[in-house]
Amino acid sequence: MLTIHTADELHLSWDADPLKGGAVAVEGDRVAGTGPLDVLLERFAGARVRRWPGALGPALVHEGPLPEAPSPRERVHAILKSGATAVLAEYADTPDLRAAASRNEVAVLRSARKPEITDTGRADLAVFDADGTCLATVCAGRLVHRRR
Repeated sequence: MLTIHTADELHLSWDADPLKGGAVAVEGDRVAGTGPLDVLLERFAGARVRRWPGALGPALVHEGPLPEAPSPRERVHAILKSGATAVLAEYADTPDLRAAASRNEVAVLRSARKPEITDTGRADLAVFDADGTCLATVCAGRLVHRRR
C-alpha cells in the first residue's frame, strides 16, 4: 500500500535545510517520491496519509553497542525506538543479534554512512519532536515504532 508520511518539516538529510510541510511517499520498502505534500497528494491520489508532528527525516545509523535488554529482539527494538534502522556490524556481533536484526529488516553496515532520503532508496524514516524524542520509525517501509 502506498503511504505518504508528512510532518511540520521534512529533512532529506539532517544537515539539509528543512522543507516546511514536506512529505515522503513510500511504496513497499522504497521511497516513491519526496516534495511538498500537495504535490505528492496529486501525484499519488488515493494514498494513505500519516501526519506527524515535528521533523521527518532519514532514520539514523546506531553507531555504538546495542542497548542492554533481556533478549536480542528487545535490543534491536530499542534502537528502532531511538529512530535508527541500521547498526554497525561490529556491534551486531552474535548470531542471535544478526538474526534479530534481519527479522526486523534492520540494516547491518560495515561502516557508518550519512543517512539521507533518496528517490527509490530504501524507505527508512524517523520523526523527532522538538526535544529530540523519536515519535515514529519506519524501517524498510514498515512503521515499526510509534510513540503513544
